[in-house]
Amino acid sequence: MNNYELMVIFTPVLSEEEYKNSIKKYESLITENEGAIVASHPWGLKSLAYPIQKKTTGLYLVLEYTAPSSFNEKLKIQLLRDEQIMRHMIVALDKHAVEYNARKKGGVKNSSSEKSEA
Repeated sequence: MNNYELMVIFTPVLSEEEYKNSIKKYESLITENEGAIVASHPWGLKSLAYPIQKKTTGLYLVLEYTAPSSFNEKLKIQLLRDEQIMRHMIVALDKHAVEYNARKKGGVKNSSSEKSEA
């Protein structure tokens, strides 16, 4: 099992219910394919750095999950088929990124900020 992070930008015309259903859809897709959700961060409506499909805002979702490496191809196909998704990105996390995310969730300051305070 490898650690991954998925960022998805949904079209801003989705209702709150459609947005939540889409999140549940991708979370269940991961769990049905022997994966596990580590963290889910729905950011909501944010401005885009540049227009995508003539839209200047998007609904963001960041999922941290563990899954077999063969699963990412299935996930990518589903993401590309979904017309509600404007962009997506899957990143493989190394042990340092996983450790950083765990500390961030726990509310522990990282070592570089502790040194700067001293």
